[in-house]
Amino acid sequence: MDSFETVLFDLDGTLIDSVDLIVDSYHHAYRVHGLPARSRDEILAGLGTPLRAVFGAMTDDAAAIDAWIATYREYNLAHHDARIRAYPGAVAMVQDLRAGGLRLGLVTSKNRLGAARGLALVGLADAMEVIVGADDVTNPKPHPEPVERALELLAMPAGTCLFVGDSHHDIRCGRSAGVRTAGVTWGPFDRAHLEAVAPDFYCATPADLLALVKPALSGA
Repeated sequence: MDSFETVLFDLDGTLIDSVDLIVDSYHHAYRVHGLPARSRDEILAGLGTPLRAVFGAMTDDAAAIDAWIATYREYNLAHHDARIRAYPGAVAMVQDLRAGGLRLGLVTSKNRLGAARGLALVGLADAMEVIVGADDVTNPKPHPEPVERALELLAMPAGTCLFVGDSHHDIRCGRSAGVRTAGVTWGPFDRAHLEAVAPDFYCATPADLLALVKPALSGA
């Protein structure tokens, strides 16, 4: 029987539906700066990767990268509150896990302030004991550092942790950190997409995740 004491969550595509806004923010930055257009699928392939890493793959000009990030964030923040929503059942799921005594943390490739804003918008401002953002680590996902940092802050061992995410980057990050992983398919990616990285579990709905973690809640 699987038993978990700690659950770490990705944010975008896992708890909040911000995918269309992310795609549009990239398109806006590309247009403003005269960069080659990229398809939705190309943009989604980088979902879960920090902006600096995505733009850094296009140039090594630090000033240009800073300008592109600023343009992206200006657009994203201007439209954020009107376009962000929680996935159905996600807020209740997190609240149930917290009420059940599990230790919860957020591990995201957003910066800390942006992540906190998203959580607050959907009513989860106080749900996470720790937030580890892209600005809190040297090596972002899929490197294990973000998950390792969250566990360090929580003073919890990897052996009883589940990391929940929607992308390849999440699953690789969790596996490299020695924790079990759950790939969710209620976001932008389906099970076929995640099978390439073989998470320990698949969850089609937040209720599936609750059922997975329920033994820990009941003390089984």
